[in-house]
Amino acid sequence: MTDTIAGKPGPGVTTTGPSGHSLARELDALVSAFNRRAWPEALQLSGQLLNTGAGVRQSTVHYVAGVANLELQRMPQALQCLREATRLEPDRSDFSVQYAKALSQVRHDRDARTEADRAHALGPSDPVTLDTLGVVYTRLGARELAVELFAKACAAAPHIPLYRYNLAVALMTAGRIAESEESMEQCIALDPHHWSAHFMLAQLRRQTPDSNHVERLLALVDSVPPNSDRQAMVCLNMALAKELEDLGDYPRSLSHLTAGKRASGVHRRYSFKQDEELFEALTERFPTTSTAAEGLPTEEPIFIIGMPRSGTTLVERIISSHPSVYSAGELMNFGMALKFLAQSPSRRLVDPETVRRTEGVDMKLLGQTYLASTRPVTGHLPRFIDKLPHNFLYVGFIAQALPRAKIICLRRNPMDTCLSNFRQLFSLESSYFDYSFNLMDTGRYFVLFDRLMAYWNKMFPGRILEMQYEDLVENQEPCSRRLIEFCDLPWDPACLRFHENKSSVATASAVQVRSPMYRTALERWRAYGDALDPLRDLLRSSGIDIE
Repeated sequence: MTDTIAGKPGPGVTTTGPSGHSLARELDALVSAFNRRAWPEALQLSGQLLNTGAGVRQSTVHYVAGVANLELQRMPQALQCLREATRLEPDRSDFSVQYAKALSQVRHDRDARTEADRAHALGPSDPVTLDTLGVVYTRLGARELAVELFAKACAAAPHIPLYRYNLAVALMTAGRIAESEESMEQCIALDPHHWSAHFMLAQLRRQTPDSNHVERLLALVDSVPPNSDRQAMVCLNMALAKELEDLGDYPRSLSHLTAGKRASGVHRRYSFKQDEELFEALTERFPTTSTAAEGLPTEEPIFIIGMPRSGTTLVERIISSHPSVYSAGELMNFGMALKFLAQSPSRRLVDPETVRRTEGVDMKLLGQTYLASTRPVTGHLPRFIDKLPHNFLYVGFIAQALPRAKIICLRRNPMDTCLSNFRQLFSLESSYFDYSFNLMDTGRYFVLFDRLMAYWNKMFPGRILEMQYEDLVENQEPCSRRLIEFCDLPWDPACLRFHENKSSVATASAVQVRSPMYRTALERWRAYGDALDPLRDLLRSSGIDIE
């Protein structure tokens, strides 16, 4: 969300000289285009005004051009224009916040944090700037600051549902579940059709027969005409699936789950062959058993990888409870560093073309680029965790670029893993999860993952600690000690009290990891009965052991 420019001809804009009337009309048109979010028109008009030059406060026009480019995802131009706007008017917090937002979107995290802190120090008071700054801090992992800013945005504009929703999500990641639930209900009271709020509310706790939202959700589903609102069908059906499963109504839960995932994947052009080709390219890139290349000999990173929803967050919480370890969350940095050094022009972060272009990449430079990109978030403790599950794709590169980094792979019962991936509504913007909109595609993807991990273990023997989620749940202390020992850290009893860890969690497991170890997720798939037989048959026919 971006601010509006009000008034005529708008704040910070003056008209002088003999062509003032004409210039005023152009400025009025620019203000109108900005406020209507007509970004191509705003770009065209800002270009004309920048060329005219005389009589225009250039900072405002650069700002409009920067925001327009940002909204259109023209990132180099957005950065250039917003940088110039902040240079010309360094005391405008709204200019600085949008520049920080642009920097965070291209993962220039160090510069984004510097600019965000500068904007914060300027003391913004308008709700749009406060909310946007909260979003930036959320992306940068500074979630307590984000809570503070979202709360200020709500106080400044208590009638805006979006601010309530953003505050609720930030509270959830900070472990303040009761407050999050209250804020989510306030969002829904302001806008009963804020579909994402209904979905998130269902995730905040285990629903009970005496306290649930099923009737409200069913009434809302019935009120939405078929095929009229895809987001409504996604969020409401997924919320119903979660709450009905909590209540033990598995057939209805699976029915709504299938409907929700079908709606969410309707415009995606997923091809399993595309994933097959990627996994094949990765194994071809490392054709023989490999020893560590001359990479960066740092021990700082601990990579926790595996299929999503396999227990990676639990392991992260255990290890990050150690006083020498900081959890940096799910970082995209390694893949982006590899993409940058490979100079691959393809649109996807990782694809066969990008993998092939890595042949000449200097592995030590890759390690250095990755480590530098994690600053200033990391570096204040001896070790840090990078918990992006899909880093399993990059194991070959990690092993060579960071020969002393620790790699821990979580494994979970294949049926539970596939079901849990299908149950989860992952980011719709990420191509990592394209497989998850169909249960059988999820099963086929799991087979690719299983074979790739077997390959990495063969190519890089001894580099990866594989841990079974079920073993960790049943034997918490021995497994926790094994994890800490593998990381070459001295044992600390705090690692058994992971649920007391106060650091934020920004994953789908944000609620679960606030509780002590529990067994309710073990063999969840069996509750669905023969409805999952096709998935079980697929996995078994591929050589995957189910029992």
